[in-house]
Amino acid sequence: MDSLNGFVVFVQVAETRSFVATGRLLGVSASAVGKSVARLEEKLGVRLFHRSTRSVTLTAEGTLFLERSRRILAEIEAAELELSQAAAAPRGRLRVSLPLVSSLVLPVLGDFMREYPEIELDLDFTDRLVDVVEEGFDAVVRTGEPADSRLSARRLGTFRTLLVASPDYLVRRGTPHSTAELRQHSCLHYRFPSSGKLEAWVPRQSQAEPDLPLPNSMICNNIETRVCFALQGLGIASLPDFAIREPLADGRLVPLLAEVGRTGVFHVLWPASKHPSPKVRALVDFLSARVFPAAKSNAPGAKGQRSR
Repeated sequence: MDSLNGFVVFVQVAETRSFVATGRLLGVSASAVGKSVARLEEKLGVRLFHRSTRSVTLTAEGTLFLERSRRILAEIEAAELELSQAAAAPRGRLRVSLPLVSSLVLPVLGDFMREYPEIELDLDFTDRLVDVVEEGFDAVVRTGEPADSRLSARRLGTFRTLLVASPDYLVRRGTPHSTAELRQHSCLHYRFPSSGKLEAWVPRQSQAEPDLPLPNSMICNNIETRVCFALQGLGIASLPDFAIREPLADGRLVPLLAEVGRTGVFHVLWPASKHPSPKVRALVDFLSARVFPAAKSNAPGAKGQRSR
């Protein structure tokens, strides 16, 4: 510990350029400060300061040692903070932005509230691309690959979109056996809030190729409406598999054109930090374990994936 105190005294002298001022800040005499610096210099075998009656300045060796000393003290402080946070119970207001996919996250968040009663959830459901840092969110859940270098991210899991319709609809309108035949059907579409564009059902072979034109029987900006209308036999919809597991299992919806669809990925993102707060760490761990139970992830602050 005496060596650690020597680092503290050295850094303080380097910043104040004064034994007297350092002693005042540390609650010791200027003489004690001078002896501490002398002991450190003797141990290292180099002179760290040029001293005169009017000034104290760093030597070349002192300048090099200052950079490393600051790094050492910062690591010790960070370790102390991490340990103290690990011992603290997660609590306080937790502001989270979530996509309009209540069927995926609401049951999990209900369990989270029971597990962490001292955390106050402030939930904002939107498919708008929020600015996590500027708008003061503690965490967000979004699809797609992270693109904000200010954020850390953890992959929650993947999903696939499927074209589905009810058996009743298919009896009345027939079953499409090719993408071209979709033009003769009622299509229930999703509009992206950020761009205003409709979600493309059929992947394009190249950027120059236009999207397959399909009838717009209904357009909305959420999953629940399309699930509801598809179950009522009002048309074909492109829906993520996690939102229609039960209707697919019990036959209320039938998958169509297996070659059509896309794969997506969910991430939870939070402002980058070596030491996320206990409440953020608790949420990230909980979502990672429960939203897609089969997903394998690393802990935030350990190997938390840094957003690109």
